[in-house]
Amino acid sequence: MIAPHTLTHMPTLAVFLQDQQVGFDLLSLWHQMGILAKIVVGILFVMSGWSFGVMIDRYMAFSAARKQSRAFAPAVAGALRDGKIDEAIKVAERNKKSHLAKVVTAGLMEFRAHQDSNEIPGETIEASKRALERTEAIVHAELKRGLGGLATIGSTAPFVGLFGTVVGIINAFREITTQRQTGIGAVAGGISEALVTTAIGLAVAIPAVMMFNYLTGRVEAFDVEMDNSSSELIDYFLKRRSVRR
Repeated sequence: MIAPHTLTHMPTLAVFLQDQQVGFDLLSLWHQMGILAKIVVGILFVMSGWSFGVMIDRYMAFSAARKQSRAFAPAVAGALRDGKIDEAIKVAERNKKSHLAKVVTAGLMEFRAHQDSNEIPGETIEASKRALERTEAIVHAELKRGLGGLATIGSTAPFVGLFGTVVGIINAFREITTQRQTGIGAVAGGISEALVTTAIGLAVAIPAVMMFNYLTGRVEAFDVEMDNSSSELIDYFLKRRSVRR
């Protein structure tokens, strides 16, 4: 049962809580933050913008590579089946965003440059193989562009948010010391500041980690496709050399 004197002081308590109320909309939270917390939030927003830029860029690049490779593979296979290396190179050059086209073009151009020379046939194959390996390494590096930064953001954003959390807790204790009281109004600003920076840090990190894992898986799949295409092209060169003999 509620004591009578408690009921008597209920209006006074309500007024006190209303006076100490902390706004929880974004604008109010921003105004309640200290300068260090605002710097932390600014850094997190920059990290978020950069990571989303990488995500969009890589997604578009990978989609274009996949689309053009699907059109390139049957076309170049048909040209090579007919022994038309020049035609196969032209097909590859029309699909410059395809990871397979970049690798195959390097091998075909190296093979064409050596096939009419007086070099030992085995040297022609080895030269083509080296060209394929060099191009694979270059294309792999291009595909992974930005993923290292994405991994860094995914791993460091929670710690940046944690720094904001520590700052918010320090501000809360400072308010207790300054105001000489321990009510919710004394610590609400610092606690809200701490929780907001923590939440933003996690919101930045989670998509970055998820997309890093997804994009890394796509790169590994592209690597397998490039390895298979290189092996098939070397087999084609060996068969073509045998026919010429």
